[in-house]
Amino acid sequence: MMASHSDTLVVFFGATAGANGGKLGSDERELILLVWQIVDLHENKVGQLQRTLVQPDSADLSEQCKEETGLTAEELCKAEPLESVLQQFHQSVSAELKSLGRSSYTLCVDGPLLIRQVLHPEASKKNLVLPECFYTFVDLKKEFHKCCPNAGPVNDLTLTSMLDCILHMLLVLLYHKFSTFETVNYKFESGACSKTEAVDSETVIRARGLPWQSSDQDIARFFKGLNIAKGGVALCLNAQGRRNGEALVRFINSEHRDMALDRHKHHMGNRYIEVYKATGEEFLKIAGGTSNEVAQFLSKENQVIIRMRGLPFTATPQDVLGFLGPDCPVTDGMEGLLFVKYPDGRPTGDAFVLFACEEYAQNALKKHKQILGKRYIELFRSTAAEVQQVLNRYMSTPLISTLPPPPPPMVSMPVLATPPFITTGSTRDCIRLRGLPYIAAIEDILEFMGEHTIDIRPHGVHMVFNQQGRPSGDAFIQMKSADRAFMVAQKCHKKMMKDRYVEVFQCSTEEMSFVLMGGTLNRSGLSPPPCKLPCLSPPTYAAFSATPAMLPAEAALYQPPLLATPRTPQAPAHNPAPALAYYSPQLYMNMNMSYTTYYPSPPVSPSTVSYFAQAPSILPPQPGALVRMQGLPYNAGVKDILSFFQGYQVSPHFTTHSLTHSLTQVFKFKNK
Repeated sequence: MMASHSDTLVVFFGATAGANGGKLGSDERELILLVWQIVDLHENKVGQLQRTLVQPDSADLSEQCKEETGLTAEELCKAEPLESVLQQFHQSVSAELKSLGRSSYTLCVDGPLLIRQVLHPEASKKNLVLPECFYTFVDLKKEFHKCCPNAGPVNDLTLTSMLDCILHMLLVLLYHKFSTFETVNYKFESGACSKTEAVDSETVIRARGLPWQSSDQDIARFFKGLNIAKGGVALCLNAQGRRNGEALVRFINSEHRDMALDRHKHHMGNRYIEVYKATGEEFLKIAGGTSNEVAQFLSKENQVIIRMRGLPFTATPQDVLGFLGPDCPVTDGMEGLLFVKYPDGRPTGDAFVLFACEEYAQNALKKHKQILGKRYIELFRSTAAEVQQVLNRYMSTPLISTLPPPPPPMVSMPVLATPPFITTGSTRDCIRLRGLPYIAAIEDILEFMGEHTIDIRPHGVHMVFNQQGRPSGDAFIQMKSADRAFMVAQKCHKKMMKDRYVEVFQCSTEEMSFVLMGGTLNRSGLSPPPCKLPCLSPPTYAAFSATPAMLPAEAALYQPPLLATPRTPQAPAHNPAPALAYYSPQLYMNMNMSYTTYYPSPPVSPSTVSYFAQAPSILPPQPGALVRMQGLPYNAGVKDILSFFQGYQVSPHFTTHSLTHSLTQVFKFKNK
């Protein structure tokens, strides 16, 4: 039992199988040695020194560990596991305190690393329940620094330097009243964050590589031993509203943030997690909110949040409560439901639900993919920050930018926007990955590249899909320079990824654009896209033409990197083009589709502008622009098409009658 100002101290020390000292716990190695001793300040007595070995799962000892501890793998194999050693510690201390007539003590350690970076993380991974005494302790280095402020920075203090001031050290133990007790949070507290709240950038980190199904509690467990601020876990979402494997975490102070950075590439299950510095501004962009409705919804503390996705647009609160049933009652009934809507009030099919305890939430998760109406409903664990993100995403500017107002008549002509990310050139500063496993994700590619990920340009990873929308096994990556691209091609060529070797070639942005437009790369050079297939929109010359450019639906829905920069055509001499002409590039029906991931260049904190970025419009900047839809189901009707474009701005002159008339004309044309 712990007590403040106790006259009985338990001095606690430990060592791991890896790094010790200032790097204790940074290499994720297990405890192999625990040492403790009781100091009776009232009687000025020191108890017997207790030294116990701990059996690790892996007895592979580092050279530093062997030199400092003198232990061998054979000795550790005969030791007890951590759970038994902790029980032995508790029984030994309790028995000795009883003999002294004491009931409480103060746990003292030489720095916080043993408790925060080793004991708590290891116990969490092994599902061990630590005694209460390990949640409150005194850092002797900090207390010593208060008595001897001239001894140097706290982190630089060693036992030798502290012995130089041995008199002051004795004063600390005998007469000093401990004023600062370190505590470890028992559990993570969820909560809301306002956009106006001040967040210190020295307290925020970005964790990358998280499993997509991980919750805020899972992330708090990964950082067990470090105190996360209330509501300080913000899971990041991609442009489609799904988790992208990243999270921003806010700690109570910079000391805990620095210890979190030392957990870079520690493991969550079988995945290693990358940890980088981030800023308070980035945290507020993800976790901050201004909606009073959301603030009221999240004001109920200690609630478990579940996200429901795929609800029928006609679903009512009574429908949702009936779907969940009596075995998982919602907190405060309908007040525990938050439906996500567009700015005009239309439902998005998403909702968040509050549950008072973990048992109710687990019962709700068992209804994952059960049917409500005629739709199956997806249920996931969620967080307060995710609620803020989803609401901000739908209630703010739409993801697909709406058409701008018409320009002045003198410049009113259709023109395709130039892609901002892919610019053609002959510099060979790109690499092509060929032979990727079809299940490979962006995270797999980044892990495959290893240390070379720091040389990737922002927005520089491009996955290539075939015309059916399936992975083609190819990807292009834009590097910072041709030298970096050459180095990656040399070191990663035929390296294994998921039991397959991947070929890595150096290429240029021009070659990359050719492939994304449907061409192929052969050993002899470039092969242009096949010209024998019918074109969706043939090259035309026009001046002040009122005919809108026709684009495939895929082009309207994908980001601009899908299209290569069009070249200005040369008009035939016998038929000169007007001075103000535009060129519509050929878009082939078999064109490859590319997915550009918003993966910034590590290890610096990535830019978050793309989390809810508006896709630059590639439609002609004039009212009444058209899109061509390819691959519609044969039984698709007018209502299906209108439902498909829900959330997009439609021309006010557009009517159901006009769409029906257009479909009729197309049908007649095909029959002819």
